[in-house]
Amino acid sequence: MGENGVFADIIAGNTFKYYSESEWRVSSSGKSVPIINPTTRKTQFEVQACTQEEVNKVMESAKIAQKSWAKTPLWKRAELLHKAAAILKDHKKPIAECLVKEIAKPAKDAATEVVRSGDLVSYCAEEGVRILGEGKFLMSDSFPGNERTKYCLTSKIPLGVVLAIPPFNYPVNLAVSKIAPALIAGNSLVLKPPTQGAVSALHMVHCFHLAGFPKGVISCVTGKGSEIGDFLTMHPIVNCISFTGGDTGIAIAKRVSMIPLQMELGGKDACIILEDADLDLAASNIVKGGFSYSGQRCTAVKVVLVMESVADILVKKVNEKVGKLTVGPPENDCDITPVVTESSANFIEGLVMDAKKKGATFCQEYKREGNLIWPLLLDNVKQDMRIAWEEPFGPVLPIIRISNVEEGIHHCNASNFGLQGCVFTKDINKAMLISDAMETGTVQINSAPARGPDHFPFQGLKDSGIGSQGVTNSINMMTKIKSTVINLPTPSYTMG
Repeated sequence: MGENGVFADIIAGNTFKYYSESEWRVSSSGKSVPIINPTTRKTQFEVQACTQEEVNKVMESAKIAQKSWAKTPLWKRAELLHKAAAILKDHKKPIAECLVKEIAKPAKDAATEVVRSGDLVSYCAEEGVRILGEGKFLMSDSFPGNERTKYCLTSKIPLGVVLAIPPFNYPVNLAVSKIAPALIAGNSLVLKPPTQGAVSALHMVHCFHLAGFPKGVISCVTGKGSEIGDFLTMHPIVNCISFTGGDTGIAIAKRVSMIPLQMELGGKDACIILEDADLDLAASNIVKGGFSYSGQRCTAVKVVLVMESVADILVKKVNEKVGKLTVGPPENDCDITPVVTESSANFIEGLVMDAKKKGATFCQEYKREGNLIWPLLLDNVKQDMRIAWEEPFGPVLPIIRISNVEEGIHHCNASNFGLQGCVFTKDINKAMLISDAMETGTVQINSAPARGPDHFPFQGLKDSGIGSQGVTNSINMMTKIKSTVINLPTPSYTMG
């Protein structure tokens, strides 16, 4: 992987380096953080355990670099992003191999993530040129009581230093979704990748290095969250935080103050099935939405709420499709691969055992080997079961039978999450009414929840997040408005 060829500089011995001031460096701590292969449950890689002093130096460098980067012409910033995107896509194979070994992502999906990430970077460069290349011109006499004596010119300017913290499940794509908007807007960026996924992210950062970004504009620090996590998020130089993850984001939001936050913190995405739904379409989307990447997606279908009158038919169709899912190692492109950590597998198992104890119907026998959990459909799930409310982040899907659509909407809205939801019906009027009633950032009609295409707005309500993602929204969020007002001695009217 990184040992040979174009990525040789990013590794020292058996440990991958961190990136600061356009150089790959070894931490002075002399310590490393192991990355466990979810399939073998053995150490696959090691990354540097950066110190707080090294974080300080990275932040200082980022602050200095941002000043000159903001003065770099917009077209030049876009040009460098296009170059990084091309390099990223050219080296999809070694990066995808890291994703397979670090997070057990199926090989085909891993390659797709890298290509998608390159496309996102290029799209962001193009969109940034359009958004940031335009300003507004306001005239004072549009407000009552004013003559035309003031002209206001507004433009978007960068925030400063952006801290990006992506999650394990998309360590490349959800990193560049933060990096590209920050950089095109004239910010500098410090990346703290997840432990599982860090090596994939370091390979991605090297593609930006090879593109020729100036010293200090992009940095990447690795280490234990317990040692540098709070230090990073509360660092006085940080002007904005973009975070994707879980409960940690809520803790971050409570600690920081006076800086913009962009956070996506998970979901319990509900899938409501009406009596008139196309059940074949619904079943296909439930399986794809619930079991892709072993259910380790924030936008995975997390609970199915189906009308009692069609529940038996739907469960049978879903069961047939679940039975065709392949289970095994990610190298074999299996549908179901090991979940990311043993603790994740233990948590999922706890939800399953709770449902069993309380009387859920097991459509398959529960089976687990290490981190590998076979796909499981749980029917007749009741409100008192943990799986009805908690996010498993694994290949286990609960089905709750409902007697009316209001019952389904109520369950969806009673959740502390509000990321996405979906509804299956042939009646567009019903679909729109349900969509309006569901307290989620997005509602998909006749399709499973999904993040993307990457230029679509992506946001959560309640504990699912703060702010909105998507290329345009991210660029706007990582800038602020600057106004310049020209005051005229006398009113001036065009052609008057």
